[in-house]
Amino acid sequence: MNILIWILMIIGGAAGLVSTLYLLVAMPVIFGWKVYRSIKYRISLFD
Repeated sequence: MNILIWILMIIGGAAGLVSTLYLLVAMPVIFGWKVYRSIKYRISLFD
């Protein structure tokens, strides 16, 4: 295969992996922050 194709495959795979890991970490953190705010400041979870 052409080296350019391999480089594009590696970059594309890395971009997919990074975005997946970001979502895997960010969603529980945001949910935890909303629960913390709702307990401490009595703010709705949906605000």
